[in-house]
Amino acid sequence: MPTYLMLTTLTAQGVQTLKAHPDRLREVNRDVEELGARVLHQWATVGPFDFVNVVEAPDTATIAKISVALAARGSSKISSYEAIGIDEFLNQLT
Repeated sequence: MPTYLMLTTLTAQGVQTLKAHPDRLREVNRDVEELGARVLHQWATVGPFDFVNVVEAPDTATIAKISVALAARGSSKISSYEAIGIDEFLNQLT
C-alpha cells in the first residue's frame, strides 16, 4: 500500500481545541482510519509544521479525500506527499 507524509499546521481554532481536548488528536487518527487510511507513525514537531504523520492509503484519491475532510473542519492546514521507499526508488533508476 502506498505511503504518504501528512504535514499538519494547526490553526488558532485547532490549538484551542487541542488545548481543551488533548485526546482529540487520537480521535482524528481514528477518523483517518474510518476514511480509508492507517496512521503508521506520528510526531509533534517544532517548526513550520505541528505534526508529521506517516500514513498508508490505497491511493492518492483517498489521501486527498482525507486531507480535504480534515482541513474542512477549520482546525488545521494539511499538506500531503507520496513517499517512495529507497529500494523502490533505486530500482526505478536501473
